[in-house]
Amino acid sequence: MEEGIGMPPQSLFEAMDSYIGERAASGVFLDGGGLYGTEDAVNFVVRKGELSRVDGPYAEAKEVVGGWSLLEYPSVEDAVADQQKFAELHAEHWPEVTVVATLRQISEGPDAAAD
Repeated sequence: MEEGIGMPPQSLFEAMDSYIGERAASGVFLDGGGLYGTEDAVNFVVRKGELSRVDGPYAEAKEVVGGWSLLEYPSVEDAVADQQKFAELHAEHWPEVTVVATLRQISEGPDAAAD
């Protein structure tokens, strides 16, 4: 999402509470939460074998990760359909901002094939 756009509206918090509550009750929602902005962030960057530490805020950052969740679905199709519902909640309750909702599978190692 965009950095520094302020707090989401109360209606989105309420819709997300319901959305997460339903998924927690069914066992789909495992964990998640919101994230603060980059003002206190610390990044460790490895570039060409050299390590450096970069403290926030990051003037060049236009988008940041605003939150995360860990969910478990019986199929990729179910995950995609539910991710769309998640995105629709943001479109309905906070239409004035740009939010990119990304769905990714967890890797279980180099030998595990993605489903």
